[in-house]
Amino acid sequence: MLFLTRWFGVTGSDAERSLSAEQSDIDEIVEKVLLMQANAAAQQHRPLCRGTHAKGVCTRAQFEVLDVTVGRDHALVERLAKGIFATPGVYPAIVRFGNADSKVNSDQKGDVRSLSFSVDLTRGGAAVSGPSVGRQDFSLQNARTLPINDSRAFLAIMKLLTASNPAVGMWFLPFRDKLRVLRTLVLAQLQARQTIKPYQQLRYWSTVPFRHGPIDVVKHSATPSRYNPAHPLQRSNPNALQDELIRHLEEDSNASVFDFGLQFLDDDRMTYWGKKRDAHFWIENASVEWNEAQAPFHTVARLTLLSKSQLRPDAGEATYFDVTGNSIPDSTPLGSINRARRPAEVASRKARMHAASRAEPDA
Repeated sequence: MLFLTRWFGVTGSDAERSLSAEQSDIDEIVEKVLLMQANAAAQQHRPLCRGTHAKGVCTRAQFEVLDVTVGRDHALVERLAKGIFATPGVYPAIVRFGNADSKVNSDQKGDVRSLSFSVDLTRGGAAVSGPSVGRQDFSLQNARTLPINDSRAFLAIMKLLTASNPAVGMWFLPFRDKLRVLRTLVLAQLQARQTIKPYQQLRYWSTVPFRHGPIDVVKHSATPSRYNPAHPLQRSNPNALQDELIRHLEEDSNASVFDFGLQFLDDDRMTYWGKKRDAHFWIENASVEWNEAQAPFHTVARLTLLSKSQLRPDAGEATYFDVTGNSIPDSTPLGSINRARRPAEVASRKARMHAASRAEPDA
């Protein structure tokens, strides 16, 4: 398995990528995501939920952009002060904590947990440049990388997950796609084995890169304060994570806080198995970690949950996050996975919203 996680499935240069075939891959990914979404609902005898991250809970929050000039040299300040991070300000936000699986499972089941949030740029803070800028969305998980490396691996794993017989589906995959699937499954299993902890005490990463101004590329991270309160999880409760977060919002006097940081892509310092790579390598390979010892995170903002502000379940289901569609020009997503996931997420959202509208009783 070391061969799979270290060497196979990672593209070393643009010459190894088939960009011309990517759009057809994305079209098929959309079909498979919609199929997986429908299958999950049918198998669990429930309405259509999100294609992934099906189970979650939403709350209101505050996103405070800090003064990035404090205690930093001029060169670092110049790099940090881009987009919404150029000027200190306070903005309202909506946050969703969830589980990554496409099914609504018990919280006791091993899984990757997510933190997604939307910052309302029209209220509070300072003016943000760009056409029709209304909000900035962020999507993070409690894993440093995605197990799915790129659009080709994305399609291969979706073919397996939507096959009526997984063994047969695996058999008919091309050999290289078999290896892509095995690598993805190994990495996913390793990530899902993390200790189950309350949502408000986990650290989250964007796992994929984003533009930061006209030149730089960054990843994001939300690090919990060590003072974030939480009660021990009830191991017999299938909704333990959700219930603990709601209890925290309703009962605790101290709201949970996350430091929001940026990690610059510095290809002159970063290495993969001891070797330097060009910027495209770090952008296109979503399953490759950016070592924090080589490229540290810099805190630029603070996300604070608001007490007694949980959204009603129906409002939470109507909430969505789109890191491409809701992004200012200085913060657009980059890389193969980001190019592939938006069409799939939009199609999944439209299917969910359409199903919900049809289920509403006539006035």
